[in-house]
Amino acid sequence: MFHEMTIAGLKRQLPLCKVTDDLYIGAFIMFGDVEITVASARELLKKAPEFDIMITAESKGIPLVHEMARQAGVNDYIVARKGPKLYMTNIISTDVDSITTDHIQTLCIGQHEADMMHGRRVLIVDDVISTGESLKSIETLVNQVGGNIVGRMAVLAEGEAADRDDIIFLEKLPVFNPDGSIK
Repeated sequence: MFHEMTIAGLKRQLPLCKVTDDLYIGAFIMFGDVEITVASARELLKKAPEFDIMITAESKGIPLVHEMARQAGVNDYIVARKGPKLYMTNIISTDVDSITTDHIQTLCIGQHEADMMHGRRVLIVDDVISTGESLKSIETLVNQVGGNIVGRMAVLAEGEAADRDDIIFLEKLPVFNPDGSIK
């Protein structure tokens, strides 16, 4: 089963994936789709507030935030990693319970990333905002280091997330019944 939708002017078939017995979601996979990444970045930047630095969570938001930085003519962006890396010092971390992952994850940044956000206008970027748990975890990291969150953006807002007034997105992604119909 698939759900066809137009995203940033491009038609895509999203496979429907089972989350629970009565809930399926459309899988939006930007990895390997340069055309949708470039178009989505362009359209998000048109809607973006002024920012100094962008941050995303590892890993699906990385190609998007990279392309947004490239198109905006900026050289830096931050990736909240799923675990501490050897190069990181003074690690700051938080937990996240995402709908698309079967276990609690950790997101972390180091001192370098903290310094990049401290006192600056930070734009949070993701591919899809659903329950908001990943977003909340990134907000926690930004707030812990004294960054000023100026916006929360995603290509798609899934289900009830589309009703939020604190996020900017391109398209609403519905959630689905087991038969593929929209809930």
